[in-house]
Amino acid sequence: MIARHSRKTPPRAIRYTLQIPVKRLIRAVVIIAVLVVLTVAGLSFLIDANQFRPQLESQLTQALGRDVKVGDLRLAILSGGVSATDLSIADDPAFSRAPFLQTKSLTVGVDLIALVFSRKVNVTRITIDEPRIVLLETKAGIWNFSTLGAKTAPAATSVALIPVSDPSPVGSPMAANLSVKLLKISNGKVFIGYAGGHTKPREFDKVDLELRDFSTTAQFPFTFSTQVAGGGEIKLDGKAGPIDASDTALTPLDANLRITHFDLASSRLMGAAAGFGGLLSIEGQASSTGQLAKVSGRVKADHLKLARNASPAGHTVEFDFTLQHDLHSHTGTLSRGDIHIGKAVARLTGTYAITEDSATLNMKLTGDRMPVPELAAMLPAVGVKLPAGSSLQGGTAHASLSTEGPADRLVTTGSLGVDDTRLAGFDLGSKMRFVASVAGIHMSSDTEIQKLSASVRSTPEGTSIQDIDFLAPKIAALSGAGVISPSDALDFHMTAKLQSFGGMQLVTGRSVPFFIKGTASSPSFEPDMKGMATGDFKALGGLFGKRKTEPRR
Repeated sequence: MIARHSRKTPPRAIRYTLQIPVKRLIRAVVIIAVLVVLTVAGLSFLIDANQFRPQLESQLTQALGRDVKVGDLRLAILSGGVSATDLSIADDPAFSRAPFLQTKSLTVGVDLIALVFSRKVNVTRITIDEPRIVLLETKAGIWNFSTLGAKTAPAATSVALIPVSDPSPVGSPMAANLSVKLLKISNGKVFIGYAGGHTKPREFDKVDLELRDFSTTAQFPFTFSTQVAGGGEIKLDGKAGPIDASDTALTPLDANLRITHFDLASSRLMGAAAGFGGLLSIEGQASSTGQLAKVSGRVKADHLKLARNASPAGHTVEFDFTLQHDLHSHTGTLSRGDIHIGKAVARLTGTYAITEDSATLNMKLTGDRMPVPELAAMLPAVGVKLPAGSSLQGGTAHASLSTEGPADRLVTTGSLGVDDTRLAGFDLGSKMRFVASVAGIHMSSDTEIQKLSASVRSTPEGTSIQDIDFLAPKIAALSGAGVISPSDALDFHMTAKLQSFGGMQLVTGRSVPFFIKGTASSPSFEPDMKGMATGDFKALGGLFGKRKTEPRR
């Protein structure tokens, strides 16, 4: 029986004697916990955090090389930190008298044991909430944050903020090797502009930056994210450091880059008057030595628009790129730029320079045997219009174009051509009725194009097209030149060498001069009566003289 009691629940007397110490133990733990809370709470009143403020301001000023002002300090023992109601870091006086950074909320995490027993504040983390930061750059490529920390003097290897009552000298220099376990900026607002510039600074909202195991003399991991005013989100994560002792802006980094829903028009990256637009998404890798940055990845562009008075592209454009960018001169080289429009692939290479107001480009675009229907979706994006109700079907295209100048004053020159395509929904023969009745031009609802090539020069003042070589089987071989105005008006002087003939053999092999007027979406074809009167059709001048306007069918 005793053995059975030992294996099962103890008798009532035994259970009662066991419950007594358990209850006492719980009561003791509760009492200890209350005492700890009361003690910690009492320390918050016994230790006046504001006694550390002069030393904190002094050492931060020495560390950053800027005048630093800290507001009222409060000690939060339970969270192991010191909070400040205000923080202001002065700008480089060569740039501005306004603060470089302002915030109304700052939390400094501290080593609680060192604070209580040694009365020293060893910083473990810094959190800045909702700061306002202004980044300014000169035309020479010097930033207002370049001199941050430049006046730091060498000393110990940790941040130890000593209270004013400590016998140690107040002027003890801040450590050259500033190290913090966690440095965090939350929900900030950043303005980036040019010193003395007349353009509105670019604005970035909801800026979050987190540096872990931060040290000025070693590499440290970081994450960064922001929203671009006007549309877009930018994210970076990787490693940076060590901090360049002579210029903070030269600090190296390696990071993954992700940009989503970036509004090209609202960003003013290419200049407000350039006419560029679209939503961009970018995924890639970025590395920087501080002087040169290398970026590679893929861009996806939706609703892309590349010219004034253009319409968004109907297809997504993808762009694989590799570029090298000089961070001081804001110039760069695009060494690889593969443009994918469906199955059509073109290559873009060249150089660029970004200024306060715009960007200057010097680019070369080449493409061969590109499917015409794929490219047709891009024509609206570059301001090219087809006749109303028509579409390009089948065939291949080739291009060799150079683009130079400011983004809002680009000049594009080169050659374009298509082979074996069809302009469906457009009957060129019926448009040329002034010779159809005598030349036997074939009528069709579509226009077959065996070959079309031309030299182009496009400027803000209009587009000039020269050396046109157009072969339409069963209709004519067309040649000539002309211009398209910024308002899309056509002014072409052309010649048609007839390819098929009717009953009148007098027109065999003859050339017929004519004009193309109207607009690209609604072109009109008119005979050059003066040209025919002096050319191959001089003998038929009387016949064509009777047809000042196109006859109705």
